[in-house]
Formats: sequence, C-alpha cells, structure tokens
Amino acid sequence: MARDRASRPEAKPLRLFVAFDIPEDIRDAVESAVAPWRERYPRAKWVPKPNQHVTLKFLGATWPRLVEWVRDSVGQAARANELARTRVTGLGAFPNERRGRVLWAGLDDDGRRLARIAASLDEGLSREFAPEKRAFTPHLTVARFEPPVELQGLEDARFESEPFDVDRIVLYRSHLRRPAPLYERLATFGLADA
Repeated sequence: MARDRASRPEAKPLRLFVAFDIPEDIRDAVESAVAPWRERYPRAKWVPKPNQHVTLKFLGATWPRLVEWVRDSVGQAARANELARTRVTGLGAFPNERRGRVLWAGLDDDGRRLARIAASLDEGLSREFAPEKRAFTPHLTVARFEPPVELQGLEDARFESEPFDVDRIVLYRSHLRRPAPLYERLATFGLADA
C-alpha cells in the first residue's frame, strides 16, 4: 500500500526556486556581450535565453504538502519588500576567472534591496529550508563549464545595461530535461509598492 502511494506523482518532491525575471532587451544585450565567449567555448552549457533569471532562493526538492506554505511565505516576503532598480554591470566567473565553472552577468545592488529580498526569503522559509551560508550576489548565470576553464580577458569585459525595475518575484518549478530544464511558473508576487 505504501509503495502505491509513493509511486503517485503527487508524492514526489518538486524542484522549486524563487527568482526574478530579466527583461528581454536586457537578456539580448547580455547575449551580445558574451558572444565572444560563446564562440570560444562552444562546448560550454549555455543557458537558453528564455531560462535566464536571477535566483533569489533555491529550495530544491520540496514535498507537495509544503507547496502552499512555500507560496504563502514567498508572498509575505514579496509584500515586505519594495521594488528595486538595477542594471547589469559586467561579467564575472565563479569561483574566479582562472578556474571558471560559471560565467555570469552581475547586477548592481547599491541600495541592497535585492539582498534584502533574498534575506526575507531566507528568513520566511527557514522553518523548512536552510538559510544560504554565502553572501547574496545578484547574478544571471549565462554558462557552465565542466571542467573549469580560464576565462582570459573577462576582467576587461566592459558591459553595462540600461536600468530596469524589479517589481515582482516568481516561484518556479524546475523540470529537469535535456538539453535544458523547463521552468514552470507556479506563482508571481508583486513587491510592496509595485
């Protein structure tokens, strides 16, 4: 009997994360900025443009019984935070340019509003999900490298987008597929003054 319940789709955990979307014209500008690296590293796992977003909180495997609580907690965090104005301010790599595993486009967070949203999500979801140990670095992942590569010249890459508003956050479900995951929008929440 237990095995029958476990085999039902609703008994399986969902892979969830909270993010905000980047306007399409900004993603187009990022694509142009990284074009030289795309040519240089065609075997990298390049994130498809529709999948590009800024993750505020990765939840990972989440039991279906928690989804409504997660939705409510994300909504509370959204209502507790004001909209943020930001822009893409350059390219970088994790952990560094010499051993790049991730190529990213960084976002300006001078007023720390994006960091506050991430901290609100950490706090609001801490009953079921461990808070992030690393400091929040707002970024848009563009590519992943395995094995790591040296991204020469990245520090000289001058790129800055037009400013844009972050006025909502999204609870996403990730469906792992090849060649790229499919992201399903479960709920969208406006920030307090949006």
